[in-house]
Amino acid sequence: MQYIFVKDIAQHLGKEVQLKGWVRNIRHSGKLLFIIFRDGTSEIQAVAFKPDLGEDTFEEAKKLGIESSIIITGIPKEHQKKAGEFELSVTGIQIVQNAEDYPISKKEHGPDFLLSNRHLWIRSPKQWAILRIRHTVYYAICDYLNSNSFFRFDSPILTPNACEGTTTLFELEYFDEGLAYLSQSGQLYLETGIMSLGRVYDFGPVFRAERSKTRKHLTEFWMMDAEAAFVEHDENMDIQEGLIRHVIRKVLAECAKELEILERDVEQLKAADAPFKRMTHYEAIEYLRGKGSEIDHDSDLGAADEVLLTEGSPVPIFIDRWPKAIKAFYMKRDPQDDNLVLGSDLIAPEGFGEIIGGSQREDDYETLLGRMKAEEMNLDEYQWFLDLRKYGSVPHSGFGIGLERLVTWMSGTHHIRETIPFPRMIYRIYP
Repeated sequence: MQYIFVKDIAQHLGKEVQLKGWVRNIRHSGKLLFIIFRDGTSEIQAVAFKPDLGEDTFEEAKKLGIESSIIITGIPKEHQKKAGEFELSVTGIQIVQNAEDYPISKKEHGPDFLLSNRHLWIRSPKQWAILRIRHTVYYAICDYLNSNSFFRFDSPILTPNACEGTTTLFELEYFDEGLAYLSQSGQLYLETGIMSLGRVYDFGPVFRAERSKTRKHLTEFWMMDAEAAFVEHDENMDIQEGLIRHVIRKVLAECAKELEILERDVEQLKAADAPFKRMTHYEAIEYLRGKGSEIDHDSDLGAADEVLLTEGSPVPIFIDRWPKAIKAFYMKRDPQDDNLVLGSDLIAPEGFGEIIGGSQREDDYETLLGRMKAEEMNLDEYQWFLDLRKYGSVPHSGFGIGLERLVTWMSGTHHIRETIPFPRMIYRIYP
């Protein structure tokens, strides 16, 4: 008898097989027992008939609680009423462990209860679907980059200095070396990689000690940062657009069932796979003010601004050429206006907000040195970063994607905390 996954059931119709997994739900009626069985790959209805199973086994199986682990044998067949679906005629059940009083029931539970039981909540159908979409998004990003001459280049998580400003750093004592910090971004280290490999990316956890309670913030999240030599501002945005459209296509092609479970409007995703809009920061502010916003030309965009900006747009919008005062020291100035930087944010439609930040990097040693002095940065700590502008400097650009924010949009999930297995927020670190 062959052990198979539920996802492969169609290949074994009429043949006795073995499945290993858990009880999603169970009910019985007379001599029939109906088990919704799942194994991580998919789920199937298993139907047991008392005379076929034997009275003792049938009675024991009736006592199974939700999320009990079992091994079942049976014969797959096409579902009598649902075209394209299958069910299992059970010939045997082996109970691995009977789970009694599973704490997450069909009734409504509050978010605090579900987060405290996150180790169990991730088994639920919607969480299963979101985490599978996360898997698809992750590999779609890597697939696109690998196919466009980028190489994986892992940046350290422990760093001696900041990338995005010192106010959001988690710090710790590092043996006898003084303070070290959990990385906010791999970007600065990635810039070293382009001098060796040309185009590089990393993908891993980063940490921001922001005291933010919004539905779009985590203190620990996964970031993909990419850097590319001899790529300038407009081409940088072209690469980002190609990547996001590739992700959309992958999710639509590989996650149809998951999107259905989540009741995601797939037509919205399909519509987003079209040329993205581009606006300067000045144009965006003018547009928002025309819509009644009181935002000024020196301001960053808030969540409400991002929603208003993309209202009615089926595709994401690039906002570029930002005021230098609100962007990082390493961004290259616009040659047409020294008050602006060649940086961009990509804003997703449907109110999902910023998903990418990127820019062309400053490649001139003296210019970068001057900015760092003006910001009173510790030059000794960043000398290695300045060296990149002394020895073979080239025009280069990069960008970063927050994995969870992208998954939130792809899956249509309201709160980012559901898009990572174990969310870390300012008010939660358990479990």
